[in-house]
Amino acid sequence: MTPRLLVVEDDDHIRTALRWALEDEGYDVDEAVDGEDACRQVSDSTPDMMVVDLMLGAVDGFAVIREVRLGHDLPIIVVSAKADTHDIVAALEAGADDYVTKPFEVKELTARLRALRRRAGSSAHPTSRGAPREVVLDEQPPAPLVLREESGTVHRGDEQLHLTLTEFRLLCELAASPGRVLSRQDLLQRVWEHGFFGDERLVDVHIRRLRTKVELDPGTPRIIVTVRGLGYRLDPR
Repeated sequence: MTPRLLVVEDDDHIRTALRWALEDEGYDVDEAVDGEDACRQVSDSTPDMMVVDLMLGAVDGFAVIREVRLGHDLPIIVVSAKADTHDIVAALEAGADDYVTKPFEVKELTARLRALRRRAGSSAHPTSRGAPREVVLDEQPPAPLVLREESGTVHRGDEQLHLTLTEFRLLCELAASPGRVLSRQDLLQRVWEHGFFGDERLVDVHIRRLRTKVELDPGTPRIIVTVRGLGYRLDPR
């Protein structure tokens, strides 16, 4: 099935060039000219993936991503001329999965899109590479925290936690090696699958977002632990 991709870009020339390039790569491409148009299209018919510019006018890219994340976990890549660390981190905190700064080579964007598609496919069809199918991550009150890789879900008691694809893949990779430190580069290779392009900020920001969902006290994490200078370790409780 041809993946349907929504390109959100207010510059007509850039949007058209992206559409042509992505159609050549086999995507069915829809276009949104501003943030309001993007939110409306996602509400009417959710695409499989999104490419979002940040500078869109009244409803900017940050707002679009936050709105989409209220009800959807589709992969989102930001494409923007904003290269400042604060902007990159803010976009990732809003819920983007990846970030490409302008100007960029189309092959870089398509490589990242392919990696996201592979991750989505592997999450829908888990493998037996050694990652546990069901893991109790935390038995502490008020309710156990359970990762079920086969169904692609995480529950705290009866409540299913809403994790994005990237957050879920991160948790699975950490849970596959409990008690072992995984470096940021390890996680980039395993989760983002494009270490050459990878930015370690991707890992740090998504770990912070993941902690807000799985830790009882995100400010003092006890399940996903930072090992200073080395990386992250999952300590089931």
